[in-house]
Amino acid sequence: MWLWGSAQRQLGRRILIVFLRLLSTSSLLPLLFPFHTPFESCPATGPEILPKSSGGLQLKDDDSGDHDQNEENSTQKDGEKEKMERDKSQSSSKRKAVVPGPAEHPLQYNYTFWYSRRTPGRPTSSQSYEQNIKQIGTFASVEQFWRFYSHMVRPGDLTGHSDFHLFKEGIKPMWEDDANKNGGKWIIRLRKGLASRCWENLILAMLGEQFMVGEEICGAVVSVRFQEDIISIWNKTASDQATTARIRDTLRRVLNLPPNTIMEYKTHTDSIKDNSSFRNTKITL
Repeated sequence: MWLWGSAQRQLGRRILIVFLRLLSTSSLLPLLFPFHTPFESCPATGPEILPKSSGGLQLKDDDSGDHDQNEENSTQKDGEKEKMERDKSQSSSKRKAVVPGPAEHPLQYNYTFWYSRRTPGRPTSSQSYEQNIKQIGTFASVEQFWRFYSHMVRPGDLTGHSDFHLFKEGIKPMWEDDANKNGGKWIIRLRKGLASRCWENLILAMLGEQFMVGEEICGAVVSVRFQEDIISIWNKTASDQATTARIRDTLRRVLNLPPNTIMEYKTHTDSIKDNSSFRNTKITL
């Protein structure tokens, strides 16, 4: 156990060293990757945000045609639908796995950035929420992380009801995801002006495996709201009190929180029941 913890600390230090080294040359990067919004102009985001079907296939049949014409149209549409499914399957198979480049510093897990924004006050179903989250991109090394992060708007500069999510590849930032459904999250509410620094400290600690709880960590979220900002870290098993306590204590340390900081925990099962991320939480001092 001691050797495993030592290895994780070494990985964390290595990430920090490379991060600072890249930081010293970051002034050149905007010339190469001029991002304009939190997710536009990023590398290809995959099929999740593409239209599910073309407009032509959604048109109704013309009732004025005879039976043969309708049958011909139906056959043509079936052929087009099959072609679309085939093309989609081929496109998915052509997508290469994200791997570290030559001489890059690999992370223990691949991670994916997501972005979401919605109008407050509107009820959100699971389906509409899934359609609203946009995948920014996936990375497998420290250098690939920096290429995304150095051009993303900082949380403190976001407006409205916006969220950044950073989750392990293959895990969607949704309560219902198989990796999340039995878990929960630690929640810290921040006064305005602190979100950018706390978010950066949190995700660097997560990428550097500073929480030392094996595969328990699913991801982290920063939520920008009108009167406060909220950061949270999600884990797989809400019932494992020893693990959740260790995550809490590590969170206090990496964010350098005062001893009297209020920390809240909420299971995703409870979130599904009351359709809320931050209401009805369990408070811990």
